[in-house]
Amino acid sequence: MTFSQEPVVSVKGATIFQDHNTVLKDVEFEISKGEFVYLVGSTGSGKTSLLKALYCDLDLHIGEITVAGYQTKNLKRSKIPFLRRKLGIVFQDFQLFQDRSVAENIYFIMQATGWKDKAKMKNRLAEVLMKVGLGSIETKFPHQLSGGEQQRVVIARALVNEPELLIADEPTGNLDPTVSEGIFNIFQGINNSGTAILMATHNYNIIKKYPARVLMCDQGKLFDSNQDEFELKDMI
Repeated sequence: MTFSQEPVVSVKGATIFQDHNTVLKDVEFEISKGEFVYLVGSTGSGKTSLLKALYCDLDLHIGEITVAGYQTKNLKRSKIPFLRRKLGIVFQDFQLFQDRSVAENIYFIMQATGWKDKAKMKNRLAEVLMKVGLGSIETKFPHQLSGGEQQRVVIARALVNEPELLIADEPTGNLDPTVSEGIFNIFQGINNSGTAILMATHNYNIIKKYPARVLMCDQGKLFDSNQDEFELKDMI
């Protein structure tokens, strides 16, 4: 796959804070459009804080971060939804509304990001569910689905606005190995269609089986397999 020159993520000299504590310092990396990148590190090493900084859930005070054309430093609150429309975010704990059907969960995101035409919304709902391998489950509620099915709904929801970048924070952390591989295969298909993916994971087997570029958070620094040498066994 040929990547365009303008990166979808550019981080320069960034220091990431969490609750006034420095978790990562002097962070620098870029992610090209259509690239697949793993983010690894022990619990508390700064992975989730870094991801939050990318989608403006943590404020940036030092350095520069540009995501999908938006500079996040001092970005007005009113502009953050426009940035997030260019992103898809997948969490480990699903974060689905338990009292709403699958369709209602996905329509909620559509409405929050400006969709109004009901026919187009219905068509897009069918498209994203098909993309993640789910059939006619629109009327089911999350508690009626398996963990793997719920995560597929979360991925479908993240794909609604055809994001330039999909951010996944431990997307297979609560799933058994067989289901995890199926979920990962969905991410591969999404990536092959041109969406960049940044996936935080502790799943060593997935990284070993499907090697790609790795970013590692360790002792307050970020290391990049494109330029730094480290062993996978040291990360997990």
